[in-house]
Amino acid sequence: MYVYDEHDRLMAKERVAQFRDQTARALAGELEEDEFLPLRLQNGLYIQRLAPMLRICVPYGMLRSAQLRRLARITRDYDKSYAHFTTRQNVQLNWPAVEDVPDILAELAEVEMHANQTSGNCIRNTTTDQFAGVQADEIADPRPYCEIIRQWSTFHPEFAYLPRKFKVAVNASEKTDRAAIQVHDIGLQIVRNESGDLGFRVHVGGGLGRTPMIAPVIREFLPELDLLTYLESILRVYNRYGRRDNKFKARIKILVKALTPEGFSEKVETEWAHIKDSPTRLTPEAIERIQGYFTEPDYAELSNATDQLAQQRFESRAFDQWLQHNVDTHKKPGYAIVSLTLKETGTPPGDVTDQQLEHIADLADEYSFGEARVTHYQNVVLADVRQDRLFELWQQLGPLGFGTANLHTLNDIICCPGGDFCALANAKSIPVAEAIQRRFDNLDYLYDLGNIDLNISGCMNACGHHHVGNIGVLGVDKKGQEFYQVSLGGASQHDASIGKILGPSFAQDDMPDVIAKIIDVYIDKRTEEESFVDTYRRVGISPFKERVYA
Repeated sequence: MYVYDEHDRLMAKERVAQFRDQTARALAGELEEDEFLPLRLQNGLYIQRLAPMLRICVPYGMLRSAQLRRLARITRDYDKSYAHFTTRQNVQLNWPAVEDVPDILAELAEVEMHANQTSGNCIRNTTTDQFAGVQADEIADPRPYCEIIRQWSTFHPEFAYLPRKFKVAVNASEKTDRAAIQVHDIGLQIVRNESGDLGFRVHVGGGLGRTPMIAPVIREFLPELDLLTYLESILRVYNRYGRRDNKFKARIKILVKALTPEGFSEKVETEWAHIKDSPTRLTPEAIERIQGYFTEPDYAELSNATDQLAQQRFESRAFDQWLQHNVDTHKKPGYAIVSLTLKETGTPPGDVTDQQLEHIADLADEYSFGEARVTHYQNVVLADVRQDRLFELWQQLGPLGFGTANLHTLNDIICCPGGDFCALANAKSIPVAEAIQRRFDNLDYLYDLGNIDLNISGCMNACGHHHVGNIGVLGVDKKGQEFYQVSLGGASQHDASIGKILGPSFAQDDMPDVIAKIIDVYIDKRTEEESFVDTYRRVGISPFKERVYA
């Protein structure tokens, strides 16, 4: 992963000093709240329903063990001894005191972390597949391009006050899209053209929230060296034509729809013609320099531990289930990718205690070259585990709360903090997630259902990505009461789609029964090997509606 140089360290130090002064002036009454607001947002500080919230940036989801330990200490010293992993691979603290935030940022800077641009109308954390660099089918490692975008976009003066927040994601696998690029403002799919040249297919205008949209393709192939100049052209067009009179119509997706993808693309190409050969254009040397931070770790020469694993799986059904659901194929013979689920029943999805952060750091040091990764699904990945140590690792995970073999099942719920914390939420999310998990707390039943994405958001801002859940749940307010709207048929992979609303909303206590009825229809209607979303697309919404509202 990227390592700070002297320029980075100086910038981080000066940024902390600057915000320390701004915070002191705000607390002394020398800055009005409307003056302090944009300053604190640019440093990741929100004022939530019950307390401040600090969002800490985790570029493309990667964390060193030293950073995990520092996060653990910060949550213990400045918060309530737990943190929350978000769907954008970041970390949130839900209870820091405003006066402590400069000290927190100073501690983060010591381990090459920050909270810059985790809020505000700027380019946010660039995300990617949590298996980047280790999956066998990727065209190229996307992390260097994420880092290039991060360095280009951080503190870029032209894009510090965009019409609205802006999110970029990069994907490199031809088979799957774990980065959900089609529901981002810009989604980049790494591709090769007919000549074998590396480049990007560019999607622009995706997003969720009040007006969910799938991003259309505005350029089928963008040469690798033109990445930044083309992105800059997109941002310039957005900055010039994006609406600032109505924040609900300010996202780039609204502009792309208004101009049409063809019209938007034409404006971008016109702008690009003026700057494509500017100094911002990448060079092979610049790309190679950044790629040098993402070299392979010191892998041992191993063969696949097929016989050993077969024997261990035969002797332990629980281990066999865990291997099937939480372990993925690695590009290197003898290694595996392990997902630690943070979705044990009764635990808010994505929450992790200070002790668990330290345990993850220890596991990373012992089994995965000192690195871990935060996932889009609010779990954690150890990307480089030796196959001959998988059984040993698995034995440690259960007592730590990481061993539940429910990855990609109905109980692997994506869930925002909701009304328990967020000032914007209409309803609580966490109790609904827990009630559903308890209703379906039978792994054999979950395995029979197959992969189902269940996503829950507490409001229309869609931090829980409910629009692209196979089953989506949205908290709504009805005359001061919390209700929940259900949508079906969403997906965030290469076949991305927006879910369709089932019908009138439901009371919180009804939600487990509602989900059960939806699942019953799926079981009745599915064919052999057919997934939930496949069944929904074949039979439509009517059978589900009839059963749920009967």
